[in-house]
Amino acid sequence: MSLEQQINVGKISGVFGIKGWVKVFSFTNFKENILNYSPWLLKKGSETRTIKVLDGQLQGKTVVAQLDGVNDRDQAASYMGWDVFIAPEQLPKAAENEYYWSDLIGLQVETSLGIHLGVVESLMETGANDVVIVKGDRERAIPFLQGQVIINIDLDTRKMIVDWDPEF
Repeated sequence: MSLEQQINVGKISGVFGIKGWVKVFSFTNFKENILNYSPWLLKKGSETRTIKVLDGQLQGKTVVAQLDGVNDRDQAASYMGWDVFIAPEQLPKAAENEYYWSDLIGLQVETSLGIHLGVVESLMETGANDVVIVKGDRERAIPFLQGQVIINIDLDTRKMIVDWDPEF
């Protein structure tokens, strides 16, 4: 599987203890969920490695993991800065009308009147609701409110229909 299809779920950010455990900055919602996915595809620069997660836990506010074949602090330190990817098929299937952010990136966005606004570049949490960042003739931040602003998402045709004024 190519790296473009992989999902970036975190980054190895440090070492933990003397037995080769690593600290992980997790992008998953419930950060300890990153431990549910093994193996990890690690990437740094042009180098990639697949590695099995043997154990892990939430340690205070930090996720720590034990990786296969990493048995001391020096080996763990060699993984600092590596990005953690998983294959999409490692994720549980999303419930109806629920989507992984990674599935929405790259969707074509059109208004309900057929006006093309651009492509979903990213999403962000604001506290009140998530926001879809759409890049087209300009950047738009569109609230991710299904049934109100987000009218339809079709992953097969890679299209999102929104009720949104193109001038806004």
